Amino acid sequence: MTPPGSRSLAPAAPSVPQLLNRCRDLVRPALTEAVGRLHPWLGEMAAYSFGWCEVGGTPVDASGGKGVRQALAVLGAEAAGAPARSGVAAAVAVELVHTFSLLHDDIMDGDPTRRRRATVWKAYGTGPAVLAGDALFALAVETLARTPGGPAGMRLLSAALTDVVSGQADDLLFAARPWTGPERVRPEEYRTMAERKTGALLGCALALGAALGGAPPATTAALERVGRHAGAAFQMVDDVLGIWGDPAVTGKPVHGDLRERKKSYPVLAALDAPVPAARRLAGLLESVDTPDEALARRAAALVREAGGRTAALAQARRHVAAVERGLDDLPLTGRTVDELRALLGFLARREL
Repeated sequence: MTPPGSRSLAPAAPSVPQLLNRCRDLVRPALTEAVGRLHPWLGEMAAYSFGWCEVGGTPVDASGGKGVRQALAVLGAEAAGAPARSGVAAAVAVELVHTFSLLHDDIMDGDPTRRRRATVWKAYGTGPAVLAGDALFALAVETLARTPGGPAGMRLLSAALTDVVSGQADDLLFAARPWTGPERVRPEEYRTMAERKTGALLGCALALGAALGGAPPATTAALERVGRHAGAAFQMVDDVLGIWGDPAVTGKPVHGDLRERKKSYPVLAALDAPVPAARRLAGLLESVDTPDEALARRAAALVREAGGRTAALAQARRHVAAVERGLDDLPLTGRTVDELRALLGFLARREL
């Protein structure tokens, strides 16, 4: 029993920024070394994509993103009872594949900026950006091939990448489908796409780190499922932020996803609702090609009125609960499980 007036002696919850910094500091030398093996021009584009330099190669003092996937790979190794360094090769491989996917996604989506500066295809050209992405993927495979346990690791990575590509294919096809009628995109289709496109690589990061750390297959598979649920929750919350997020926090304009006519989960859930606001929303979306701010604001209000925002957040909470159950079922104790809970909670509860 804690005496009155005394402070609890329980350890403080892990700091996510400190955790991310610890893992980035551990992984960065190996990631830098790997990028250094590329052709100099491809290496410059890779370094630019990581935020390490400007166009032309002038170095900049930047962290290169949060490094969430790197941290998950390191924590996966620690969850297996191995030293953190056992997860470094997994962290490098997953980070290279993630960045490769972003380079190609930006081209497919026509996005001119990422992290408040020009995307690689805008800065260097479409062809060079495709080639740089290909180089990063090849480098990820080479990184795992050099590692003890590499063949098994490559199987995990290739399976995840197959899911990522399938999810991206569905996402591209969704854009061409109508807002209403029998061919419309159903919310459950979107959930499957999100689990593949966003969740597969997060799950792979945890599982790959654990596998290289010597975890048994059952633990590796359980961690993979936990990561997938966290990724799906992340996507649901990201969709909410894409409509109602604070531009100062997200770096995107308010209602931006609606102006870009993205078939995000809140919109699809709203359109699927048997309420008058859903019919008004469908009519609005079908009547204009590119909504201006006034129309986007009206659409956002209709999405909320039809229950789309509530449905997206409820879906995110279901995935968060699955993350918690998955962690409870794993034979983990101490700092590692606390850090996993903190990091996965950070991903899944940003605005919940």
